[in-house]
Amino acid sequence: MGMVEGLWKAGEMPLRDGLYRPDGSALELHVDGPGAYHPDAGQPIPFRIGEPFDVAQAIEEYGIDGVDTWFESPLPDGSGWVSGGGGGMGNIGYLARLHADRSLRWVAVMFHSNPFVGVRYEGRSAVFTNDWGNRLALDLTSPALG
Repeated sequence: MGMVEGLWKAGEMPLRDGLYRPDGSALELHVDGPGAYHPDAGQPIPFRIGEPFDVAQAIEEYGIDGVDTWFESPLPDGSGWVSGGGGGMGNIGYLARLHADRSLRWVAVMFHSNPFVGVRYEGRSAVFTNDWGNRLALDLTSPALG
């Protein structure tokens, strides 16, 4: 079992912005707000995937936190689930893609996104909403998120 999978099964997640895989690999995530400065509600949340980084080093430097799940939703095609919520003091959000058996496929942790409270589907995209009404649309068929 990989480091990230072990954390997920224990109800925890790393606290560094990242797209984490169960095998312990991770990619940087660049997410601008809404976090501490809360732009106008209803605005899209910028989201960009970056380079790989060392998960063990990130955990040593940033720590871990408990996962507070706000929703789970089956994917329209029946291939699995998405889950979302938050952690920390209300500024951390997470999104996870799960296999049909609800095992972890990936988890995206965003320190300044606020908790995600729901999802709707639009074609190939899942549109997540945080507790401030801001949206994050992800193409679940993209190579990084598929």
